Amino acid sequence: MRIIARRTLREFWEKFPEAETALKVWYGEIKKAEWKNFNELKKQFGNASVVGNDRVVFNIKGNNYRLIAAIDYEKQILWIRFIGSHKMYDKIEAKKI
Repeated sequence: MRIIARRTLREFWEKFPEAETALKVWYGEIKKAEWKNFNELKKQFGNASVVGNDRVVFNIKGNNYRLIAAIDYEKQILWIRFIGSHKMYDKIEAKKI
């Protein structure tokens, strides 16, 4: 899976260093993934949730952070749309971000 953009993760962990290891692990797992649909993704990430508009929410670092991604399974591309704490997540519209 191609991930756009790793820079978003790096900028986040520079502000929240405690998230760095978990984000690097997540990135490595996603990079190797070749899911054809959400059901295949869900087998690997049981806590992932679809929020609509092709958006998937991943729990990061024991659910301390949330990451929203838009995924095109056919083209094997994942776009990072948001990463933040639960408090930050509660202030956005996950389907529209």
